[in-house]
Amino acid sequence: MPTIASQILQYSRAKAIKSTEQVQTLWSGYGSIKRYTLEGGEYPSVIVKHIVLPESGKHPRGWNTDLSHQRKIKSYAVESYWYKHYARLTGPDCKVPQLLHEETKGSMRLLIMEDLNALGFPVRLVPETVSLAAAKNCLTWLARFHAKFMQVPPIGLWEMGTYWHLATRPDELAKMNHIPLQQAASAIDQRLNEATFQTLVHGDAKLANFCFGLEDQVAAVDFQYVGKGCGIKDVAYFISSCFSEEACEAYAGELLDHYFNALELAIDKHDDFQLIKEEWMELYKFAWADLYRFLDGWSTGHWKMHDYSERLTQSVLEELNYV
Repeated sequence: MPTIASQILQYSRAKAIKSTEQVQTLWSGYGSIKRYTLEGGEYPSVIVKHIVLPESGKHPRGWNTDLSHQRKIKSYAVESYWYKHYARLTGPDCKVPQLLHEETKGSMRLLIMEDLNALGFPVRLVPETVSLAAAKNCLTWLARFHAKFMQVPPIGLWEMGTYWHLATRPDELAKMNHIPLQQAASAIDQRLNEATFQTLVHGDAKLANFCFGLEDQVAAVDFQYVGKGCGIKDVAYFISSCFSEEACEAYAGELLDHYFNALELAIDKHDDFQLIKEEWMELYKFAWADLYRFLDGWSTGHWKMHDYSERLTQSVLEELNYV
């Protein structure tokens, strides 16, 4: 098999690799993401995601089951398929890195991609530094993404997207402390899965997976859990990743208004925007309850399990008569 360096040079058409920088290690020790700075060719640098699957994972929270391992294996296959077959469809209005080369051999998977830093998206934000304006720009990206893939079947992707999807998390469900929510989990999942309007969801649309450029430019990365779903799941999860309980209370209405305004602008005129908005607004609290269900079994006491998320979850339980 050719070396990683030779493949980088071949597919970037660069003359040489000037330097290498580790961006991050992959979850549970499944490989690494590195930036290669190049000389010559059309790419100043590229990002290489090098996945080497171990016999079993080393999960930081102790989730070292075979099911967890198989879920990760599928997630990397889904991500590769996404970059090969879907990424080019997103267009400039919801920017993602484009794939230069993908290779799979045995337990190894290699993705060579555009470097968003080199394309003008060098800024990363954390909850302590994110502004309301920056959060709205991410929601605009999500709205355009959801509009682009409205009612598109998830061929090659997760049949139901999001990394916390109930069917893929039986271990966490079994460990839940919140018994009424545990009992309601299937009903909540069913409401979300049976929504009339489905799209492709990013599936892990947290603040850390957005890259920021000048003014209102935003790009997104990490498509391991992309698949079919109600778009409001991405929205609820994104808001949860940015804001404290107090900020959620203060800004959720404004953020949802912004998202739906952006969705209306992006939606195909053949789709009935008002019906989509009415359905997804009703499901916003269900998306929060679904996330709360996962957190309760995965990491009791997680900072996202605050009064705002508890209140929305409780309203869902009351509506479904699980109290």
